[in-house]
Amino acid sequence: MRVLIFGATGMVGQGALRECLLDPRVEGVVTLGRKATGQHHAKLREIIRADLFDYGPLEAELTGFDACLFCLGIASLGMSEADYSRITHDIPLAAAQALLRQSPRAVFVHVSAAGADSTEKGRVMWARVKGRTENALLRLPFRGVYVLRPAGIRPMHGITSRTTLYRAMYKIAAPLLPLLERTLPRYVTSTERIGKTMLKLVREGSPKPILECEDINRL
Repeated sequence: MRVLIFGATGMVGQGALRECLLDPRVEGVVTLGRKATGQHHAKLREIIRADLFDYGPLEAELTGFDACLFCLGIASLGMSEADYSRITHDIPLAAAQALLRQSPRAVFVHVSAAGADSTEKGRVMWARVKGRTENALLRLPFRGVYVLRPAGIRPMHGITSRTTLYRAMYKIAAPLLPLLERTLPRYVTSTERIGKTMLKLVREGSPKPILECEDINRL
């Protein structure tokens, strides 16, 4: 299995990359992003690219993938809807459409968030944008498209968030998160579970295209 990962330097992306590198069924991993992950592994190749909206020069690099794990995201705090949409909607759609042209038999797994608004009409800006992104991706004719909606996420194996506020929150909540993950699976999962779930979806699929936090923990 060859896997392409977007957002591999973020908290969820780090978890996805770790699981891919550990899984013997994954033969090769390519990360595509604005920054290097800082990791070195025989299975890993990194593509550093500043422009994540235009993949024309890279399309030859997008052939032969079995899966794309799209983990790139950003907090909406202080952002206008237009700016948030540009990152949260336009980048994943541009990446997915470019990949579809070169690897149409791939499975595309997108990390969204609990509370995303599939109606695209709610009052909460970030939820509307995420719902619009989910809907657009689910219409693409890949071999499979799946959306994960995690809620609270427990970072494991030394993984940290790049967002200062989130890092502070996780540090405070760290002693409680393992207990909450066990007792409140509807609300808390982990970077390890998300990574393993993504790979399981690629291999086995799911009758549900949208998986909430509890589904991630169950799968």
